[in-house]
Amino acid sequence: MPLCCIVPPHMLERLAQSDSKSRRQKALNTLFNTYRLSGERTIRALTFASTSPDTGRRSVYDCRHGVTLSRAILTRTEDGPQSTDESVNRAFDGLGATRDFYRQVLNRNSIDGNGLRLNAYVHYDRDFQNAYWDGEQMVFGDGDGEIFVDFTKSLDVIGHELTHGVTEFTANLTYHNQPGALNESMSDVFGVLVKQWANQQTAEQADWLIGADILTPGIAGDALRSMKAPGTAYDNEALGRDPQPGHMSGYVQLPDTSRGDWGGVHINSGIPNHAFYLLATSLGGPAWEAPGHIWYESLKASSADTNFQQFADTTYAKAGLLYGASSKQQKLVSDAWDGVGIKVAGVNTTAVETENTLRELVKQVSQLTADIASLKAAGKG
Repeated sequence: MPLCCIVPPHMLERLAQSDSKSRRQKALNTLFNTYRLSGERTIRALTFASTSPDTGRRSVYDCRHGVTLSRAILTRTEDGPQSTDESVNRAFDGLGATRDFYRQVLNRNSIDGNGLRLNAYVHYDRDFQNAYWDGEQMVFGDGDGEIFVDFTKSLDVIGHELTHGVTEFTANLTYHNQPGALNESMSDVFGVLVKQWANQQTAEQADWLIGADILTPGIAGDALRSMKAPGTAYDNEALGRDPQPGHMSGYVQLPDTSRGDWGGVHINSGIPNHAFYLLATSLGGPAWEAPGHIWYESLKASSADTNFQQFADTTYAKAGLLYGASSKQQKLVSDAWDGVGIKVAGVNTTAVETENTLRELVKQVSQLTADIASLKAAGKG
């Protein structure tokens, strides 16, 4: 499985073509290390085994601008005091917020459901313009200070990356084409839910942006991605224009290669992202409640090769199981997918109408029975 990074390759490649030698070199260095780490990630995935049960205890290490994680210094644990390094504290708090969200909202014990320890590494490399989950831990770059700032500053980025671990331990969606775009979308969805839950924001109050806190003020753009309006997160000379579609009519066909973002996993994720946004805002209130539970149960019910259509169908079925057939939640799930150009299979209008008719008939028969009983009682009186 390729390395799961928050900044997609098309953004870094754009920066690597900059007229600025400094900007170009920093982007090329980030791309080089990302591709190198991807190879290491594939090898490590072959040997990684889940640890014994725990409670999601946190440890944060300082790479001191090195690129060898084994040489990093342990700087904060559950048993120690706060660090004097704010990057360390932000990483520690972000791990905790994500862990607590999964535990308290979704009844999941850490990333693997079995109390997996949460390790994070800060100050990775120099001017590293990314953050990533490598299958075992989170790693944060400090950014270059010109385009990106310290990646620990964004809680939704931390929630996003750790959710790659949740996906790996559940559906294990393959990181290619539509399953890969779903993989990225799951991380965006639960990344923003961690942020909304921590801030106690309703769907209406939330900004629905991913990575809004890691772009420098000098960059014209709101964030890396927008779930509310895919394709509008940024538009500037440095990064180009946000290429995300929010509808299947704009689905982007890209090569299934590292340069093609494995079939556009960071680009086409805008489609299921927008479906979730439509559901959450149509239901209103906290998005981590019904929408979050429907998506989470659907993730657990998915498999490695699940595509958009199959996931949409699963969310519809899960909404019915959780909230009732023909419930408001189930209807709005169907409407949300329809809003991004995916027609949920199994939505049978005739069957729904028949069910409603039968319910009305049962109600009328019950009323008639009660009326007859009342008349009989009056006659005896």
